[in-house]
Amino acid sequence: MQLARLQISPHKIDHVFISHLHGDHYLGLMPLLFSMHLHKRASDLHLYSPPGLDEIITIHLKHAKSVLNYKIIFHPFDPTQIHLLFEDEALTVATIPLIHKLECAGFLFKEKVKPRRINKEKPIEGLKLQQIVALKSGADIFDEKGKLLYKNEALTLPPRPSLSYAYCSDTAFNEAMIHQLSHVDLLYHEATFIQADSHKANETKHSTAAQAAEIAKRSQVKKLVIGHFSARYKSLDPLLHEAIAVFPNTELATEGTTFTLSD
Repeated sequence: MQLARLQISPHKIDHVFISHLHGDHYLGLMPLLFSMHLHKRASDLHLYSPPGLDEIITIHLKHAKSVLNYKIIFHPFDPTQIHLLFEDEALTVATIPLIHKLECAGFLFKEKVKPRRINKEKPIEGLKLQQIVALKSGADIFDEKGKLLYKNEALTLPPRPSLSYAYCSDTAFNEAMIHQLSHVDLLYHEATFIQADSHKANETKHSTAAQAAEIAKRSQVKKLVIGHFSARYKSLDPLLHEAIAVFPNTELATEGTTFTLSD
């Protein structure tokens, strides 16, 4: 429903990452899978989760006597360890071990070094496509006899900064992950309670807004987004104010909000 409301096509989703198997973190998956089926999806879908998700989905399909149009590829992982789950030419996705009642992992998305940029203020006529590709990769340009024609730095600009995003779903205060979160551009961190209810956070292995902000501060991240708020709070202002007092560049993860990272 949210994908439809925000006009995001489910066909654009090829990889789904599930932090742990508490219902509020995976129960929306079956409707998504069937929506993809009804929209005639044909390409493979990759699902990453702690062990057990394959059994959950298989039993649903078994008793619904349903066969999906597409193939699901399960990637179970041990959430207590750091694993590289995914890598392509643009980015990597690794797990972040968290502390929760169930074994749980966050996810760290990191862009790889981007190509150099052609300096449009220094155009060179007659450059071939393969020469432009070479320039973007950082190489100099030579003629067929090996003579240097152009130094890379003379025609290109440095790559745009590579961005990073860390998603920490359900976790108690966890100093062990600070080294993984160091200097990320955007950190999502749960903030279920305010500090006055820290006893509830300790009991349920969740975090307070102040604790989330402390992790952001000590990790030296650029921006913090807090979410996963307890329904006991009719207003989210106390959670936001508590976090801002520790880490000023904090915003609320309210549904439908877009956060833009400068590059």
